[in-house]
Amino acid sequence: MTIPGWQKAESPFHSGEQAIQARLGGREKMESFGRRVIREFLPEQHQQFYAQLSYLLVGTVDQQGNPWASLLIGEPGFIATPSDRKLHIAAQPLYGDPLANNLAVGIDIGFLGIELHTRRRNRVNGVVSAIAPDGFEVQVGQTFGNCPKYIQARQFDLSAFDPTETQPLQTLTTLGDRDRALIAAADTFFIATAYQAESAGAAKGVDVSHRGGNPGFVRIDGNTLTIPDFTGNCYFNTFGNIEVNPRAGLLFIDFDYGNLLYLTGQAEVIWDGNPEVATYAGAERLFKFHLMQGIQVQGSLPLSWSSPEFSRFLQETGPW
Repeated sequence: MTIPGWQKAESPFHSGEQAIQARLGGREKMESFGRRVIREFLPEQHQQFYAQLSYLLVGTVDQQGNPWASLLIGEPGFIATPSDRKLHIAAQPLYGDPLANNLAVGIDIGFLGIELHTRRRNRVNGVVSAIAPDGFEVQVGQTFGNCPKYIQARQFDLSAFDPTETQPLQTLTTLGDRDRALIAAADTFFIATAYQAESAGAAKGVDVSHRGGNPGFVRIDGNTLTIPDFTGNCYFNTFGNIEVNPRAGLLFIDFDYGNLLYLTGQAEVIWDGNPEVATYAGAERLFKFHLMQGIQVQGSLPLSWSSPEFSRFLQETGPW
C-alpha cells in the first residue's frame, strides 16, 4: 500500500529552504521529492520506531529567540502515539537542560528520533498541545525520514536515574578547557535551528538535526566553531532556517562520562567558492557558529555507550 505524502497545496518547504535548494540547482526536484516523503502524520512504521526509543533529541527556542538542542531519556515506550498526529512524551528534562524553561503549551518544537546503533533516524516538527504531570503532548506538523549517512554506530545501556537530581552545572559565555576538549574529540553533535514567521505557513517551526564526522571535524577558533557540511538529503532544513534566521543551538555529548554541553549563538554558512571550504576534504560548504551562551552539566546523561563504529561515508572526508 502506498502511503500518501504531503497533501497541502502550499510547499512543505519555507522560503529559506526553497532559496537554498534553488541556489544549488535542486529546487524543482526537491519540491517533488518532498511532497512524496514529507507527511502531516506518523505512518505506522514511524509510530513503532518512536515507541522503541530510549532517547529523543529535542529542539526549542527560548524567550529571547535563541534555539537550544536538548535530550530526553526514558525506558522504551516513553514516547507514545495516541493517534497518527500526536506524540505523548512521558519524560522530564534532565537537570540543567534549557528545555525545562522553554517548554510551554503552544510553542514550536522539533524532534529527532535516532538510534545510533542502527543508524535509523526520523524527524518530527510540531506544536506542544498539552502539558501533563508525566510529560507533554505534541501535535504533529511534519514528519519525515533522514538517511543514515555520517552516523557513528553506538550501542548503549540505560541506567536508573532521576532527571531532577542535582548535577555539577556551569553557565558560560566563553569556551573553557573542558568544553574545548569535548568539542575537539567529538564525532557527533546535534543542531537546532528555527524559522517561526507566520508567512512560512505549514513549514514554520523548529528543526533538530544530527551532524557527524571524524574526531576533530569541528574546528575551534576562540569562541567560533567551524564545521564541514557534506553531501546529504538536500532538504536543507538547517541551512534554510539559517538563511532567514541566523541562530543555532548545539548539543555536544561526552559519550565516555555522560557530560552534556548546550550552546546557543549566531550562525552563518560559508558557501562553496570560498577558499576556506577547500581546507576540509569532502566539504561542500561550511557552517560557522559564534557562541553567545552555554550550559555545561557534568554526569547528567544516564546512558553508557560502546566505542563508535564510524560511518563508511567518512573515509573521503577530512581532516582540517
